[in-house]
Amino acid sequence: MTEIENLKQQFADPPAEFSPIPFWFWNDALSEEEIIRQIRDFHAKEVAGFVIHPRMGMPREIPYLSEKYMDLVETAVSEAADLGMRVILYDEGMYPSGSACGLVVQQNPGFASLGLRLQEIPCDKGSSPVRVPFALSPGETLVSVQAVAKQPTGEVRGGTTLVLEYVNDGVSFTPPDEGNWSLLCFVETPSQGTIRGVHPGQDDGEPDAPLAADLLNPDAVKSFITITHERYYQRLHRYFGTTVFAFFTDEPDLLGRGHTRGLKPWTNGFLNELIAGGFREQDLPALWLEMGDSTVSVREAYETAVRNRLARTYYKQIADWCEAHGISLTGHPAGSDDIGLLEHFHIPGQDVVWRYIAPEDGKSLIGVHSTMGKCSSDAARHRGRRRNLNECFGVCGIEGGWSLSADNMKWYLDWLFVRGVNLISPHAFYYSIRGERRDERPPDVGPHNIWWPEYGRFARYIKRMSWMMTGGVNGAEIAVLAGPKYLPWQIVKPLYEQQIEFNYLEESLLNTSCQIEDGTIAIAGYRYKAILIEDSLRMTPASRQNLRTFANQGGVILEWDPVGEQSANIGQVAVSRVEEIPEELGRRLGGTHRLEPAAEAIRISRVTKNGICFSVIVNEGEEGYEGALWMNHAGTTEYWRPWTGECEAAGTVRTKDGQIVDIRLERRECIIIAVNPSLDDQGSSVTAQPVQSIRAGNVSVEDLSEGWQVVVGPWTGELPSLSSWTCWEGMNHFSGTVIYERSLEVADPSEWAELMLDLGDAHEFVRLHVNGREAGVRMWKPYVFDIAEAGLLPGTNCLRVSVTNSLANRFDGKSFPSGLLGPVQLIKVSTN
Repeated sequence: MTEIENLKQQFADPPAEFSPIPFWFWNDALSEEEIIRQIRDFHAKEVAGFVIHPRMGMPREIPYLSEKYMDLVETAVSEAADLGMRVILYDEGMYPSGSACGLVVQQNPGFASLGLRLQEIPCDKGSSPVRVPFALSPGETLVSVQAVAKQPTGEVRGGTTLVLEYVNDGVSFTPPDEGNWSLLCFVETPSQGTIRGVHPGQDDGEPDAPLAADLLNPDAVKSFITITHERYYQRLHRYFGTTVFAFFTDEPDLLGRGHTRGLKPWTNGFLNELIAGGFREQDLPALWLEMGDSTVSVREAYETAVRNRLARTYYKQIADWCEAHGISLTGHPAGSDDIGLLEHFHIPGQDVVWRYIAPEDGKSLIGVHSTMGKCSSDAARHRGRRRNLNECFGVCGIEGGWSLSADNMKWYLDWLFVRGVNLISPHAFYYSIRGERRDERPPDVGPHNIWWPEYGRFARYIKRMSWMMTGGVNGAEIAVLAGPKYLPWQIVKPLYEQQIEFNYLEESLLNTSCQIEDGTIAIAGYRYKAILIEDSLRMTPASRQNLRTFANQGGVILEWDPVGEQSANIGQVAVSRVEEIPEELGRRLGGTHRLEPAAEAIRISRVTKNGICFSVIVNEGEEGYEGALWMNHAGTTEYWRPWTGECEAAGTVRTKDGQIVDIRLERRECIIIAVNPSLDDQGSSVTAQPVQSIRAGNVSVEDLSEGWQVVVGPWTGELPSLSSWTCWEGMNHFSGTVIYERSLEVADPSEWAELMLDLGDAHEFVRLHVNGREAGVRMWKPYVFDIAEAGLLPGTNCLRVSVTNSLANRFDGKSFPSGLLGPVQLIKVSTN
């Protein structure tokens, strides 16, 4: 078997490791029988794994991590092993991670989350010595007492900070005659933050909400590991490294949810660590108050110290445990651009939640959340990690609740894949939607939703695309310099819109893991010819020196400088408008491909796997696209269609520098152009196929919008016209299935090269039968079916259209458009 045939076979039927791994909410009274039934249901839909996620709604009769709970976990893992499925263990009950549902603090109250609070005591001008006593609450420690003079604006006057001595439970201070002086008391205090637990009464604000742990304290984290990870290993050790392949840690929160306001993350002895890193005790006021030019740098130094300590005490400690036990650490930190905190993850992750990104309002490319797809994938590729994960779809409906559509799920998946994500963890499959469970971070995107009967289509698509984005190298020749908690999004927006591939490169990796040679920056199999930067003055001296070396060797550095500010001289070219960046890059690097006509909604990622060149092309817009892709390489070229797994020869024209490939991309479509250059490499010719119109024959359109009747539904009968059934009497909040029928007259089906039935608008899950034979399923627009091969007969035919609408109408009281709306058209292409 040739390499291309081997890859094609894997594409059509990828290994189960590329399956979606959904969050499985364990949110009700659990039974072994129901757990096994649901796992087998997952497996039947080609879902070959899951994340066991203890969730709000578990009864207290099944205490978290108890023997009864662990018996149920072992039942699930054992069944998964029997079916060849894989399991990720979630490390908390419920979230954020780190407290073991409060058990860490229950076992040692000294491990509760800590914060630093500021208490300000104004001093009267010209007063006599002030004696301020302190009565600290249990668990509190005085860290520092300082006196500062403040401007009328509230800003601290430079050079006035005085560190005072704490003696006999208080301090004494005589305010100078000039200035408005205040005493600032810095107190280490329990944050009172909590997590969301799994049992009744343990949600936010409820009396039994579990206390968050001090994740900056290595001993508290060690306790968390002992209580949680060791507990799971004790029961499941024989499955570790095979069925159980990872632990998932989720958005550890240093202060906890609902913590006392105004606190800064802290832990015992942290001031000493800050001072050892160059921080001064008298810098503490700048964490709350303005202190002139130093304010920003002081806050950055503090935040860097907190992140570094969290990475060391929490992430690294858990990663080391996972590695020692033969599994991976996965999950994600809280921020969408927290790329630095992904350093210790074996499977770096992020999460698409709350519709922070979406098809509408430019959200796909605007704002910090638009960076999260590349955050995890670029963290993985530059650290040699094979997979990266996204926990996606949580509360992502356009109006919240159950309004998430299959259409939007497909958009989110494509958004992730073209940015390099290759492990999809849908949020979530619900064990139960009984009572209030239905409304806890909805919707269920699996067994309790309308698309579940056809979920295998999604599972296969996810497998094919996850496989495609694994094990290759993308074609980026451009790096974008990133900070540990900063991924530039404005300078990359025009790159996306002009299909110019890039990768985020962390500044720390530039200085520790890159080789600069021959005008390129090389790391982990990637070679960058250009780098984009913002604010060169904020880079470290080592970064400036490395980039200066890169520029001296002929490398290209572009700095976005929108206001013409002073910058470091490292051989860069200043660009004032981000829209100029693609042109500057093209002038200096040339181009590897281009679309004609241009299309801002099309994304392209070029991936090389085993010598085969793939262009993964995604339509993120709302309209179809027809055009051509000019490529600087050529060879035997095919369209690979990941939704169906089909492959076919592509329409191409050879050029002097490569080839032109026909592109037709429907709304919500992804297509892959596979180019095998091997024949060219061996000196053989590749026959180019002419670029042809999609429909070369004469086209006629017949309107079929009238003559429909409802044969199954709450209401049946002839329809005067097609309309949303929410306008029908008594159906404004109906969720379910309505079946429509009409006849279709076709004299001789064989005289037509194509017969396409376009249903127009429909909401939202559609199944078509022609003369009793299924002709296909569509879950988003365009609702177009090829019915030429669907069993059409000369004469009268029966079209039967089943439409299932969103559950938001029933569960959320919505009246979203529902049913077959049309206009319905039969598009006929003649054979001549």
